[in-house]
Amino acid sequence: MPTPPPKTCAVCGRTITWRKKWERDWENVRYCSDRCRSRKARGRDDPLEQLILDVLATRAREATVCPSEVARAAGEDGWRERMEPVREAARRLVARGELDILQGGRVVDPSTARGPIRLRLRR
Repeated sequence: MPTPPPKTCAVCGRTITWRKKWERDWENVRYCSDRCRSRKARGRDDPLEQLILDVLATRAREATVCPSEVARAAGEDGWRERMEPVREAARRLVARGELDILQGGRVVDPSTARGPIRLRLRR
């Protein structure tokens, strides 16, 4: 049997790669980890997805934004705690084909990107 294509986690947006232990249940796999399964997609980050798109809409079409700009746009207090939820929201937008994540001016895989990133509307 050929290896099925990877999926995207419904919570964090990271890539889920097929594992032998999921062979019988691959169609129902939605989460990459127990942490994401316990958090599930509650819709609490949907406002962050929309905020990313709103911030980018105020810029030139080719412009990029830093996730910290989006976290601060949601409120100055506690913006650092919002950084990972913003990155998760960005990964979900990438999975839906609405956004690109860049490092050093190049589009990168959001599941493996470490360090500073920039967000840009998909061309």
